[in-house]
Amino acid sequence: MRLFLLFLIVPLIEIALFIQIGGAIGLFATLAIVILTAVLGTALVRSQGLAVMNQVRGSFEELSDPTEPLAHGAMILFSGALLLTPGFFTDAIGFALLVPGIRGSVYRAIRSRINVQSFEYGARAQPRDDGIIDAEYEDLDAPEPKGPSGWTRH
Repeated sequence: MRLFLLFLIVPLIEIALFIQIGGAIGLFATLAIVILTAVLGTALVRSQGLAVMNQVRGSFEELSDPTEPLAHGAMILFSGALLLTPGFFTDAIGFALLVPGIRGSVYRAIRSRINVQSFEYGARAQPRDDGIIDAEYEDLDAPEPKGPSGWTRH
C-alpha cells in the first residue's frame, strides 16, 4: 500500500511544482532547469559513482566489510535515476542523495532497522567427507573385448 501511495503522491507533487514554478518563471526556463539538472546530475553521479567503486574495490582488497560503500553505491545509482526523471521534487531528493553526509545518515537509519544474525566474509566451503567418491574409472586388468559386444545382434 505504501508503494502505491508513493507512485500516486510523487507525480501529483511533481505536477503541482511544474505548474507553480512554470507559472513563476515561464515554460522555457522551467524546461531549461529540468534539462540542466539531468545533465549536471549525470556528471555528479558518474564522478561520485567512480569514487565509491574505488572504495568498494579497496574494501575487497583490505578484506574489510564492503556494506557501507555498496550501500552508498546503491544510493548514488538511485539518485541518478531520480535526477534523470523530469521533476523538481525527484531532483531535490536525487541531489540530496549525492551529499555524502545525507547518504551516511540514510545508511545509519537503514542499518539501525536491520538485524544481522551472522556474517562471514571470505569463508570457504569445507568439503564433506561422507565416504562417497564420485569418479570415473577404467579397469586396466580387464581383457580387451574381441568383436561385437553382443548388444547389436538381431
